[in-house]
Amino acid sequence: MLDRNSVKLLTALAVVTVGIIFAGCVRRTVTITTEPPGALVFLNDQEIGRSEVTTDFVWYGDYDVVLRKEGYETLKTHWDIQPPWYQLVPLDFFAEVLWPGRIHDSRSKHFVLTPAELPDSEELVDRAVTTKARALDQRK
Repeated sequence: MLDRNSVKLLTALAVVTVGIIFAGCVRRTVTITTEPPGALVFLNDQEIGRSEVTTDFVWYGDYDVVLRKEGYETLKTHWDIQPPWYQLVPLDFFAEVLWPGRIHDSRSKHFVLTPAELPDSEELVDRAVTTKARALDQRK
């Protein structure tokens, strides 16, 4: 049979365990959409998929965004994701550890790609001739 102190200790351990299991946490996701859809999306040099794409992120701040799609100019830009009020110190401790539920911080951004301008055939031939001449000169 357990004595009174052992029961108190086991009760305290159970409360702490349940508190840890059900403690709050913040899930952060970004969703990137493009016009036209289906562009290849890179976030901080990591390919995350084709638009429309959603992925988790860990920190707030500046993200490099690169979008590529055949027939369109490659778009290289930045996205500065600012933290919400509950992620500012010291409130972040309560949101991350003590809040009794889960918080989902979802961000989204839409980008418009510009159609690529194809060179006319005369310019293309001139560039090919120049490239060939440079290659032959380097062989000498």
